[in-house]
Amino acid sequence: MNILYILLAIGAILIGWVISQYNFFVSSKARIKASIQEIGNQLKRQADLIPNLEASVKGYLKHEKGILEMLSEARKLVSKGQDASKQIGQALSGLKIVVESNPELKANTVVENLMGELRDTADKVMYARRLMIDLTADYNVKRATFPTNLVAQMFKFDELKGLETEEGGDFLKVTATEMKSTKINL
Repeated sequence: MNILYILLAIGAILIGWVISQYNFFVSSKARIKASIQEIGNQLKRQADLIPNLEASVKGYLKHEKGILEMLSEARKLVSKGQDASKQIGQALSGLKIVVESNPELKANTVVENLMGELRDTADKVMYARRLMIDLTADYNVKRATFPTNLVAQMFKFDELKGLETEEGGDFLKVTATEMKSTKINL
C-alpha cells in the first residue's frame, strides 16, 4: 500500500511538472509575440515622431537664422551711418530678450531636445529587440534541453526564430521604410 502511495505521489509530481512546463511554453510564446509587437510599436513611433521633430527644429533654426541675418544687416546699415531703426525694430521684435550686441538664441536647446528624443527612441527600439531576443533564447533553450524537450516534443512546440519582418512574418507588419534608421538633415 505504501508503494501505491509513492507511485501516486510520483505520478502527481510528474503530471504537475509536465503542466508547469507546458504553461511555460505557452506563456513564453505569448510574451515573445508581445515583445515583437512592441518592436513594431517602437519602430512606428520612430517613423512618426522623428520626421516631425526634424521639421520643427528646421523651422526654429530658420527662424533664428532670419533674426541673425536681420540684425547683421541692421548693424551694417548703422555702421554706414544710415537710418536702420526700422530694421533693428523688426529684428528685435522676433527676440524675447534684449541684448543688442550678441543676442542669446535658443537653437542649441531645441537641437539638444531633438538629440534626446533620438537617443530615447533608439534606446526603446534596442530594449524591445533585446527583450525579444532574450525571451526567444530562453524558450529555445528550454525547448532543446532535457527533460523539458520531452514536453516540447509531446505538445509540438516548434523552435521560434524571433523577429521576422514584413518579408517573412505574418504576425508583425513593419514597412521597409520603418525598418530603416532615421536620418536627420538639419
